[in-house]
Amino acid sequence: MLKIHLDLTRDARRQYIHADLLGRLDEQARMSVEEQLALAGVPDNHHHDLNEVLETISLLHVSDQVKSDMRAIYRILAEAEAQVHGCEVEKIHFHEVGRASSIMSALGICLAVEALAPEQISATSVQIGSGSVQCAHGLLAIPAPATAAILATGIPTHETLLEGELCTPTSAAIIKHFVQTFI
Repeated sequence: MLKIHLDLTRDARRQYIHADLLGRLDEQARMSVEEQLALAGVPDNHHHDLNEVLETISLLHVSDQVKSDMRAIYRILAEAEAQVHGCEVEKIHFHEVGRASSIMSALGICLAVEALAPEQISATSVQIGSGSVQCAHGLLAIPAPATAAILATGIPTHETLLEGELCTPTSAAIIKHFVQTFI
């Protein structure tokens, strides 16, 4: 039974999580994940709302499990955005998280989790960082409102804050979806 423990005390960005998970795979499995990611078929455009993202996910050339994980992650993101903006999920507008690069990096994590097939994923408290971040809504304090909304659902944050945005809305949604326990 494979158990994965993620150390998120210094960095909880999706790039860090992706690299950590890929590093746990042997070379052949890692190459397979990277090939699947390249061939998945994520269009290089901006996805503005949840329905556009869900439609893109349904057309991906990946397993049903990966599609299910992707849908769950983007549902978490949409619910957080709706909460922050005081609107219905169907009315949210994705900015940074709707970019093809964001979808690709979430997909890479889902593919790596599928390849690892862990029975349990645990994590440390999450490093959110400190300072401010420039985004589509202007200069915002860290954590960004959508990140804060997801973290408030029961994700513990690390007491000592490092400089910069070290947990994004997408990474918070990925953590919320995959991590079962925080140690």
